[in-house]
Amino acid sequence: MNRVEAKAPGAGLTEDGLLNRRLLLRQPARGYRAGSDAVLLAAAVPAKAGESVLDVGAGVGAVSLCLAWRCPGIELVGLERAAELAALATENAKANGQAARFRVLCGDVAAAPAEIRQRRFDHVVSNPPFYEAGTGSASPEPLKAGAHAEDEVPLADWLAFCLKRLAPGGLLSVIHRASRLPGLLAALDGRAGDIAVLPLWPATGRPAKRVIVQARAGSRAPARLLLGLTLHQADGSDTAQAHAILRDGAALSMTEG
Repeated sequence: MNRVEAKAPGAGLTEDGLLNRRLLLRQPARGYRAGSDAVLLAAAVPAKAGESVLDVGAGVGAVSLCLAWRCPGIELVGLERAAELAALATENAKANGQAARFRVLCGDVAAAPAEIRQRRFDHVVSNPPFYEAGTGSASPEPLKAGAHAEDEVPLADWLAFCLKRLAPGGLLSVIHRASRLPGLLAALDGRAGDIAVLPLWPATGRPAKRVIVQARAGSRAPARLLLGLTLHQADGSDTAQAHAILRDGAALSMTEG
């Protein structure tokens, strides 16, 4: 499959800012919309200049473009099955001056383009569909339904694809619902090690709704449960650490936090 070419934006799109509007994203006004999850996931990836990153389920490019802003000199490739979103991701890369570093390919985890299947990456990042097939109420918006609910590719198969795309010693970084943590860990068991789990606490005393999970291909190091990141203070404002990540583009440590 060929690289998707950007199309002129039309009705039904909004232009939204991330990282205190250092990045501007065009995305559908209705349906699945990129936001803080993408910024948090990108912040957790310790990519270095000269390394390559595959963004599986790239959407409109939010995770990759946050990474490109924070980590100069990396190469980013996005895989997105929805042609409309892939086209917007390509357009967003151009609008943010990252077209030379971020390429978007239209394809599915179940049938990825040869360019992706035939190479390995230093990092793979992903925000997989949150809900198991047949659970919950399906969104009437096709793009949102596809982004939120698994269809023919269950979580274990999605993660298996991600792991296969990693170079030896490469790092997988995923953000997901905390309730799916058992499935995440089961899918990684025996396939990767040095697993780090970072809970994202909405506020002090409230249970985590999201977790970021990282795992290293080929490692046998033990798993680590990190202290986590508290996102909001009692008055609803961002904590200082969350503000630094979400507004200023700071990195999120997966070794100390």
